[in-house]
Amino acid sequence: MSHSAVSQAAAVSVSVGNERSLRRSVFKQSNSISFNSKSSSSSWTSSLALNQKTTSIRDAKRYTNTTVCMSVQQTSSSKVLVSPIELEDPKEPPLNLYKPKDSYTAKIVSVERVVGPKAPGETCHIVIDHDGNLPYWEGQSYGVIPPGENPKKPGAPHNVRLYSIASTRYGDSFDGKTASLCVRRAVYYDPETGKEDPSKNGICSNFLCDSKPGDKIQITGPSGKVMLLPEKDPNATHIMIATGTGVAPYRGYLRRLFMENVPNYKFGGLAWLFLGVANTDSLLYDDEFSKYLKDHPENFRFDKALSREEKNKKGGKMYVQDKIEEYSDEIFKLLDNGAHIYFCGLKGMMPGIQDTLKRVAEERGESWDLKLSQLRKNKQWHVEVY
Repeated sequence: MSHSAVSQAAAVSVSVGNERSLRRSVFKQSNSISFNSKSSSSSWTSSLALNQKTTSIRDAKRYTNTTVCMSVQQTSSSKVLVSPIELEDPKEPPLNLYKPKDSYTAKIVSVERVVGPKAPGETCHIVIDHDGNLPYWEGQSYGVIPPGENPKKPGAPHNVRLYSIASTRYGDSFDGKTASLCVRRAVYYDPETGKEDPSKNGICSNFLCDSKPGDKIQITGPSGKVMLLPEKDPNATHIMIATGTGVAPYRGYLRRLFMENVPNYKFGGLAWLFLGVANTDSLLYDDEFSKYLKDHPENFRFDKALSREEKNKKGGKMYVQDKIEEYSDEIFKLLDNGAHIYFCGLKGMMPGIQDTLKRVAEERGESWDLKLSQLRKNKQWHVEVY
């Protein structure tokens, strides 16, 4: 998900086989990891690298389009082993290990179109190899600096574009060496002619969607703390609301909760995802989410709002706020009991959602302003819109 206003859409998942056995690594590093600075990051990642045992098979396959570790098959049996488990050690998230003037050079592993033919626009799932040097937590973002110079500042590089990370800290390869992004290609159409105007297309989203395996990419970050997944209470309730590529951080949450075998963490609460997209072909990671629904019916709920295929109770288009209203009594009760609620997507989603929540609160005889203030005070309210 991009935090620029031009990058927004939806995706469906692509299944491409299971390489778990090839991607498990053995680590013997016992020292604790610190994320306080880039230098400390470099020291612990270098130490880990000396102790890591990798397979030549995995390395040979790393930069091929056939290696896309987002397969639903990975959830078909027991949970997936992850490494290095030292990524669980730090008490605070890594922040700004690499900055715009000193960015990290990563490599593209794969770029996959992940929407069907009837989806408006194109969305890609992009896997990036950072070789363990740019660790992050679920809910954080990477900055991407596209190649070329800034047209508004000749001689200077482009500005950083932020994208929410769509994988867990272990990446789609489960080895702590990759990160994934969910990117909508931003294309501009002239309102008068209806034709595409490439000069006004999104620079970074098109660069990412056009990338090839092995291409270099300049990364900054990681950044952000507002969307971090609270894990002190393994039985907590997490209500996740997204439009389009705003589902990116939730994919990371859900893989951590339901797909990965994370040491000393067993989720026993409720994760409830509300996803708003245009149509069925626009659904994001639907196979993954549907598998969780089948395997963990007591811990996962999944509600979709398809604006071009469904009608709300008033006969209008079905948007995500209509689904929220449908379950409003239950949502309010969960919030009263300490549930966390997250919002991610275009900033235009929030006014409609806020209006719905305010109306429901008033119908319940509550003050929405007072309730919202309390949710923020209790750190139950998490918003990242763009």
